[in-house]
Amino acid sequence: MISKLMEMEKLAARTAELRAAGKKVVFTNGCFDLLHVGHVRYLRAARELGDVLAVGINGDDSVRELKGPNRPLNNERDRAELVAALECVDLVTIFPEARATRLLEMVRPAIYAKGGDYTPATLNAEERAVLEKIGTDIRIIPFEAGYSTSLMLEKLACDSK
Repeated sequence: MISKLMEMEKLAARTAELRAAGKKVVFTNGCFDLLHVGHVRYLRAARELGDVLAVGINGDDSVRELKGPNRPLNNERDRAELVAALECVDLVTIFPEARATRLLEMVRPAIYAKGGDYTPATLNAEERAVLEKIGTDIRIIPFEAGYSTSLMLEKLACDSK
């Protein structure tokens, strides 16, 4: 059995094999710092869009760049292992950049899924350009209100006072 967690180059090779076999690859990415039910629902919905769900996990340095100096709470390897443990997730990799542009070029998914806190217009311009170039369909999955790592951290901070 092929491990779900792999280096970016192996993920690119694996998704090429899957595409050649006629499989529809769905890709998404994120920090997934504190895994919560909103993440799980989102990943399940993304998986339903195709045959295979590949997830890119932001590396620790890129999470700090995106979320601030006190993040991530969990290291990249632990976050990737937790996401890989979900039944709806087929493949996982860690990528070092803040944006998934290079990884998207490598994976070449049929569908790119993002959460409802995004719109096609608010996606990173470089990522959107790559997706358009490779012909990837962008799908926005409705946001699960009330679930976010930031909200969880705010609640923890209030509860500790």
